[in-house]
Amino acid sequence: MPYDKAMPEDAGPGEVFSSYPEIYSHWTQMGEQLINGPSPLTPGERELIQAYVAGIANIQYSLIAHAEAAYARGIERGLVDALIKDIETAPIEARWKPIFYFVKKLTLDPASVQDQDAEEIFSEGWDQRVFHDVIAVTARMNFMCRIVEGYGFTPKTPEAAREQAEHRAKVGYVDLYPNMKK
Repeated sequence: MPYDKAMPEDAGPGEVFSSYPEIYSHWTQMGEQLINGPSPLTPGERELIQAYVAGIANIQYSLIAHAEAAYARGIERGLVDALIKDIETAPIEARWKPIFYFVKKLTLDPASVQDQDAEEIFSEGWDQRVFHDVIAVTARMNFMCRIVEGYGFTPKTPEAAREQAEHRAKVGYVDLYPNMKK
């Protein structure tokens, strides 16, 4: 049950966004562009980063939702859990490892991020746009985790999250919240 008792028992970020459209209409548009807009990273890869952030932060609501979103976008089922368990042994290409180490630092200890962390990403052939998108996706999910935990939202079942993820893959982020469209 959310801490704000005026919200329904199964509330999520959409209720917050709908209650404050003057604040969150821009946020949903940013989320749409960040996850589904132009990027060298696929929408599935960006959802994978979001799920990883939620997982290492232990935010079950966001972990379940975004893991299912990543899987709905073609990411291999189980990869999120493997990354959370151990980046080194997760079945990912070696060039992805510095990205996930960077995301982990940026999420759990942002003041510890150093030039070397960025250089390791660039040394794997990633460009400035990927670097930006990794930072922005990580920041977005950290913000969303604070909304989710601040309001005390209850995680969806994996089945309900899967259904919403498939819908999100079709309609995007803005269209999840019709009253957010301009």
